[in-house]
Amino acid sequence: MLEQAEQHPLTVIRRPSWRFATSHFAHFFALGFGSGLSWVMPGTFGTLMGWLLYIKMDPWLGTVGWCVTIAVGFLIGIWFCAVTGKNLGVVDHGGIVWDEIIAIWLVLFVAGGVYISPMQQLFCVVVFRFFDMVKPPPIRWFDKNFKSGFGVMLDDIVAAALSLLTLAAVAHYAGVKWL
Repeated sequence: MLEQAEQHPLTVIRRPSWRFATSHFAHFFALGFGSGLSWVMPGTFGTLMGWLLYIKMDPWLGTVGWCVTIAVGFLIGIWFCAVTGKNLGVVDHGGIVWDEIIAIWLVLFVAGGVYISPMQQLFCVVVFRFFDMVKPPPIRWFDKNFKSGFGVMLDDIVAAALSLLTLAAVAHYAGVKWL
């Protein structure tokens, strides 16, 4: 596994370009097919890309297909994020959004995916974004202590788990039968 790149001010790419994103397939995936190139809130745009991809891919993937896709996406994402972080000069660069894509797939899959209403899907996205952006404990601990491609992926999976716990609690206490 690649370790954290040295962060020298002359080697850090502050805002990756489309040219950078297409220079290596790991960059293209890590930057969320271009969604991570957004000037503002790239993590949100990456999450929205993940939501759109979930809707488009769901008709072809059943339960086993999604389980495999999410697991393989997580594992290969460790490498995508490590390579891209190293080449950007920042391990967990804001433009790296593959972790958001995999995490929102997990949230939507467990919550019921396309079988829940678009408003419920949006609620799933908002709850996930809250946990991913605020990084309350234990997410912040994972984010701070795992500085590698694995760490980039792991803190978003923890955010997804807390999102699912929150969604389950809301569904239970609101009497909603969608989780």
